Amino acid sequence: MRIGLFFGTFNPIHVGHLIIANHMAQHPDLDQVWLVVTPQNPHKDKASLLADHQRLDMVRDAIFDVTQLKASDIEFNLPKPNYTILTLTHLQEKYPHDEFSLLLGEDNLRSFHKWYNWEQIIAKHRIYVYPRLKTEELGTGQHTALEQHPNIQRVEDVPILGISSSFIRKQLAAGLDCSFLLTEPVAKYIAQRGLYQK
Repeated sequence: MRIGLFFGTFNPIHVGHLIIANHMAQHPDLDQVWLVVTPQNPHKDKASLLADHQRLDMVRDAIFDVTQLKASDIEFNLPKPNYTILTLTHLQEKYPHDEFSLLLGEDNLRSFHKWYNWEQIIAKHRIYVYPRLKTEELGTGQHTALEQHPNIQRVEDVPILGISSSFIRKQLAAGLDCSFLLTEPVAKYIAQRGLYQK
C-alpha cells in the first residue's frame, strides 16, 4: 500500500486539514493518507495543546467513515524528542510491504534542509508538497536544488483554506461558534468537554 503521512498537532483538527488529507488520498500515486498526531513534547509546557489522546480522539471522530483516511498514534510511544526520520524508519520496519511518503506544506519545504537526517528522508521517501496561501512571503521565485529533487512532487491543485487551529482556539475561547470550521463530531466532542474555554 502507498501511504502519505500528514503530520500535525491537530489542535483541533478542522475542515482545512481534512480537505487537504482527502484530496491527497485521491492522488493517483497514493492509496491512503494517515493523519499522524504529533505528541506533546514532555520538555515543553504548552498550555494550549490538548492531551495527546484527546487530539487523537478528535481525528478519529473526524474521519470515522472515510476508508482512505486513518488516524495514527505511531509517535506516541517513540522516544522523545522524536524526529521524522525515526518515525519513518519505525513504520518501514513495522509495515515492510508498504511505501511511505510525506505530505508537506511548501513553507515546511523551505526549512526541510534543517530537519534531522533530511538527506536520508529525501533519498528514501517521496515528498508531496502542497501550496500555502501566503506563497509570496516565502520567496517562491527561488527554485533551489532541493525543489528540483526527483523525490519532490508539487501538487498544485489542492484546495487551501485560510483557517488555522490557533484561530479556532481563539474563537472558541471567546465563546464564538466554529461549527462550520469543524466537522460535527469534532464540534460535539469539544462542546461536551468544554475544551479551549478560558
